[in-house]
Amino acid sequence: MKMKKSRILALLLALSMCFALAACGGDKTPAPETNGDKAVLKLGFIGPLTGGAALYGESAKRGAEIAVDEINAMTDGKLTIEFNPQDDEHDSEKAVYAYQQLKDQGAQAVIGCVTTTPCLAVAPDANADRMFMLTPSATSPKVTEGRDNVYQICFSDPTMGNESAQFIKDKALASKVALIYNNADAYSQGIATAFKAKAAELGLQIVSETTFASDDEKDFTVQLQDAKTKGAELIFMPIYYNPASLIIKQAADMSYAPKFFGCDGMDGILGIEGFDKTLAEGVMLMTPFNADGQDDATKKFVESYKAKYNGEIPSQFAADGYDCVYAIYNAAMASGEDVSKMSAADFCELMIKTFSSDTFTFSGLTGENMTWSKTGEVAKNTTVFEIKGGVYAPM
Repeated sequence: MKMKKSRILALLLALSMCFALAACGGDKTPAPETNGDKAVLKLGFIGPLTGGAALYGESAKRGAEIAVDEINAMTDGKLTIEFNPQDDEHDSEKAVYAYQQLKDQGAQAVIGCVTTTPCLAVAPDANADRMFMLTPSATSPKVTEGRDNVYQICFSDPTMGNESAQFIKDKALASKVALIYNNADAYSQGIATAFKAKAAELGLQIVSETTFASDDEKDFTVQLQDAKTKGAELIFMPIYYNPASLIIKQAADMSYAPKFFGCDGMDGILGIEGFDKTLAEGVMLMTPFNADGQDDATKKFVESYKAKYNGEIPSQFAADGYDCVYAIYNAAMASGEDVSKMSAADFCELMIKTFSSDTFTFSGLTGENMTWSKTGEVAKNTTVFEIKGGVYAPM
């Protein structure tokens, strides 16, 4: 009798488990992830968080984190962001590995890469996988070329090269110009190429053209001596702020005082530890962001950034990272779709459709009423600033 009763109990237990499993497996579509009442969008990030280019990657990541914090704190928001940053060390192979990590961990879109060379390595894989990418600062047109899913929020190399030459010519800043650039860096080389072509078109005389092969270079006396000997009144430097600071310091040491003009990669020069800011007086740079701006959005961002990161002043890279998060968020909200249910491929198609539409515009820290072409290039106004008294003054 006891054995028969135990068999009945076992049969009932087995049947109850079967009903439970059937109920769970009836809908094979996974439920959307939620954070309380809010759906979750998974954003990845790729940039150099360690190594020689870490200043740029960390700045972009921190700017993105400020945006994520703000969005996730919205009490009336319907979407929160899960942010997953990965380090590429400004290395192509490591960037591809970082991308695979994000893909495996369920990222629906990627902010990055921060620098051009790693972005060129990752973009083909992202295109094949149909993963949407929005880069904060990889400026080469080759990043987006032939790929409908890779977009830029930064100026392109040709834009900066062309506009810089035009500005120097229009403002009559110099009759003789020297060009110093990094011939091993896609960003620097791309701007230099466009600058030379535009200068020739405008009749702007480049009397000295010299290069270097690494941002770790410490001695620029040869390049400066060539510029000085040939009478260059202005040095155009489409390079990052670390080597730029050394060039400016070494020019002063050799009693050479030309005008200096750079692009967005020079933004952040005033924040270099140990750099004498007085040496940067009069330096001009084309950058989409001014941390000294007095508009409400900029002041709020700078205050938040300083509070979160021990008083650090945000650079253009930070502002670009911030804008990338908000651009994707705004595009997702504008679509009216429940993006948390979407695969990366479906989200990619939605972002392409939204970003390239005639009706979608985005205003952020780095530009007003930005629009995007179907080739992924952003349209926004260029701005040039001059450093005066340790702050940026619009020209």
